[in-house]
Amino acid sequence: MPHPTDSHPASRPTSPAGSAGTGDDRSTRHSVQAVARRTVALVNALTTTDPPHHTPPTAIAELLREHGESEPIQLTPTDVTDLRAAALLLRPVFAAEDVDAAAGVLNRLLRRSRGALRLTSHAGRSPWHPHLDSDDDAPWGEWFLASSCLALTMLVWDRQRPPGGICASPSCRHVYTNEGSGPPRRYCSRRCATRERVAAHRRAHA
Repeated sequence: MPHPTDSHPASRPTSPAGSAGTGDDRSTRHSVQAVARRTVALVNALTTTDPPHHTPPTAIAELLREHGESEPIQLTPTDVTDLRAAALLLRPVFAAEDVDAAAGVLNRLLRRSRGALRLTSHAGRSPWHPHLDSDDDAPWGEWFLASSCLALTMLVWDRQRPPGGICASPSCRHVYTNEGSGPPRRYCSRRCATRERVAAHRRAHA
């Protein structure tokens, strides 16, 4: 399976050219699952924060670091606005009720791509992986939407089911990915599942 990009041009690994795959964690950071997890984290941070429009650039930069992006990461308020716009476009992929609906949303987003599908290694500083943005130096929002669409598309292709969902807990509504081949999840975390199970038990015995 190809590896969607996990490294924005402003935060590429700085290892010497030709060193990809020499035992570091770059292949893991470029994996489909890693990019999907980064997508989930950013979509949740940018669309469910209360109020979402007050999310500071420093918080989003730190989230990118937590998901493997390397320094320097310098985000402006405009960058965060663009990232949030991309996150709002991605939420319907997780809201899709079946694989056909998810594929339809992804096809619409893929048509928004500003670049042709290409492979890049960022001059040997990363494993080879596909890009759909207009350039290796594309803006943050464009990069995030393109790389996320690639990762979610690969999950649909590989598993023939929606790539994830939206937490069934009314007090949460975070997005999540379905990992592995088990039954689809309904909650983003065990915490939410337990909270709703306890609430249902209390209602039944009220």
